[in-house]
Amino acid sequence: MLAAGVAATAALVGVAVGVERGDLPGRPWLSGHLGLNGPPGRLPDLTPGPMVSGTLTSRARLGTRCGWTIARPPGADGRLPVLVVLHGRGADHRSALGGYLGLERFLARAVAAGAAPFAIASVDGGDTYWHHRTSGEDAGAMVTDEFLPLLGREGLDTRRFALLGWSMGGYGALLLASRLGTDRVAAVVAESPALWREPGQTAAGAYDDAADFRAHTLFGRQHALAGIPLRVDCGTGDPFYPATRSYVAALSARPAGGFQPGGHDPGYWRRMAPAQLAFVARHLAPRA
Repeated sequence: MLAAGVAATAALVGVAVGVERGDLPGRPWLSGHLGLNGPPGRLPDLTPGPMVSGTLTSRARLGTRCGWTIARPPGADGRLPVLVVLHGRGADHRSALGGYLGLERFLARAVAAGAAPFAIASVDGGDTYWHHRTSGEDAGAMVTDEFLPLLGREGLDTRRFALLGWSMGGYGALLLASRLGTDRVAAVVAESPALWREPGQTAAGAYDDAADFRAHTLFGRQHALAGIPLRVDCGTGDPFYPATRSYVAALSARPAGGFQPGGHDPGYWRRMAPAQLAFVARHLAPRA
């Protein structure tokens, strides 16, 4: 009886250790149900700056009409630098700004506290994981070839811009930054990036097939981000935590951010927004 009890205790300890390391698939469920994900972030109770919205018909997205929104901080004028935000799967440009993440409110608070002003812009990217697909659709090309020129026409400085994305958009932000390099990208923030180490682990629809995965995986290509200021955040209760931890471990320099209690949800993303926007402001500020 004693031996059985010891064995059961050892098994429970093993499970606990595996969950803590992120090795077991039950970690996200346990973290949420045991209250280990930390407090949710709250939207600042203040009036944000002006926002303007419109649509573009994207050739890169095969004629899709893509909604977009630009948010500026209160009282800021002139040709502001811009943070381009890439949304997660199942979301759209409205998810970054408004009641879901409310980044325009965090921006207003940051600038009021002394951060260098910049604009935030978001656009509809669909659910194709921000890369070229066999259908011919390429949401990443839509951002670089169509949305950025539109932002320039709207009076923003797009010579060097920052990227931020969550989940699918976190992956997309890292992918685009690795392709564009330091000449175009002033900073990149990836939160809860949708990363998988093997093609058989991916969500349905994330890639066309194993060849598409191998062509667009970020693993083994961390060197492409060299020289770009990088921040990576992921909750320790997030299902992408183990893969994100592996990805970060292979970077040549440790990025800003880190792994905090949190899940794969807007409560965590809102909590991280102040530090992330402060990071962006520092690197988007005009060079001396």
